[in-house]
Amino acid sequence: MQALRGTQPRLLAYLSYMAQRLLIMQRLLKPTGSIYLHCDPTASHYIKALMDAIFGHENFQNEIIWQRYGSHNDARRYGRVHDTILYYSKTPQFKWTGEAKIPYRKDYLDKAYKLSDSNGRYTTAPLHGRTLTGTTYEFEWHGVRDHWRFSKERLEELDAKGLIHWPKKGRIPRRKVYLEEDKGVPVIDIFTDIRPVSGNENMGYATQKPLALLERIISASSSIGDVVLDPFCGCATTMEAAHNLGRNWIGIDIAIHAIKCVARVRLTERLGLLEGQDFIIEGTPRTLEGAQDLWKRDKYHFQRWAVEQAEGFVTTKRSADGGVDGRIYYAVPYAPDLQSMVVEVKGGRNVSIADVRALKGVLEHDNALMAGLITLYPLGETKERNFRRFMAEAGTLEILGIEYPRMQMLTTAEILEGKRFATPTVAGRHATSQSRFPGIPAVGV
Repeated sequence: MQALRGTQPRLLAYLSYMAQRLLIMQRLLKPTGSIYLHCDPTASHYIKALMDAIFGHENFQNEIIWQRYGSHNDARRYGRVHDTILYYSKTPQFKWTGEAKIPYRKDYLDKAYKLSDSNGRYTTAPLHGRTLTGTTYEFEWHGVRDHWRFSKERLEELDAKGLIHWPKKGRIPRRKVYLEEDKGVPVIDIFTDIRPVSGNENMGYATQKPLALLERIISASSSIGDVVLDPFCGCATTMEAAHNLGRNWIGIDIAIHAIKCVARVRLTERLGLLEGQDFIIEGTPRTLEGAQDLWKRDKYHFQRWAVEQAEGFVTTKRSADGGVDGRIYYAVPYAPDLQSMVVEVKGGRNVSIADVRALKGVLEHDNALMAGLITLYPLGETKERNFRRFMAEAGTLEILGIEYPRMQMLTTAEILEGKRFATPTVAGRHATSQSRFPGIPAVGV
């Protein structure tokens, strides 16, 4: 910690942040549970030491190397193509299903599964010799004395079911392994077979993981009906993988935009799930009273919530005329770049005309074409009339024959009712459908 404090304070802050959350994860895990933590090679050695301290070195199971990119050249070093996944359990009694398999290639199957009977194609496996655990049974069976992998009773049971392959005279019998039962080669701790995110799976998140990666991990360390938790769920690949595999799931994310994207795209459009029936979203205000309570508890998170609820993006960048809480980006026909509406959030009761004048000043000095004001509490009749009269002086913006007020206002109650600022096509955090404007591509941020 002393070394990092002087050289990499941001890394130290990240490790402190992760330590608090890993301690909670350790408490939440069942005795049979496991945790997988993904990180890049610049921090994996620090995280591993941290997890050794929290979960116990004896509960370290694997350091998985995941090749997430194809080969490429770096100017002065070996090409960086992999990330690290640290796999720990809570106790030595962790669940491992053994279902992490890579399917065989067709040419191998054609070569190996040449035998067949009424139950289908099969290959054979030894009934004698050492097992991985070293357990064997020495006895004579059908005139052959050897070290067998099964007890005599188990061998008789397999034979009665027709699961023993009897070769020509003089050869030791072998066990039948049918093609439908053999799911592939056990996966090793270097993953090179999972392709990058592409096609309709791509949600536009830079840190998005392939669905196949999460399905492999979940199927290996849980069973149908188990609960899978992703405390940094982002675009919810974990949720989709867990649902596909018949697991229950919980996803957590601090960004309201991410949660809304998850509900709309991952859960509703891709999986056909209905909010309130198949899943619920908790922790975000659903009523005016809830929004007011969030303002009292955490003014900054209320501002974030209000901006993102209005389809905007939170920003910490200061404008030429003061603070801007967020921006709503939209496409304008034939403009090379996205345009924006600056958004200001006021949570107090004493919003004045001076705040509206300040927002107009931001509009005049900023690159934005529009400005929006969000108020937590409804304004009095006279104040609202004065605000709207002043905003109308900023004029309108005409796009494809439609006029949009350059300055607009919404209350939190209106946002909760589903009302939004009037803008052209809003650019969201995921790839949208075709743009409404001819010649303008759909936008993904």
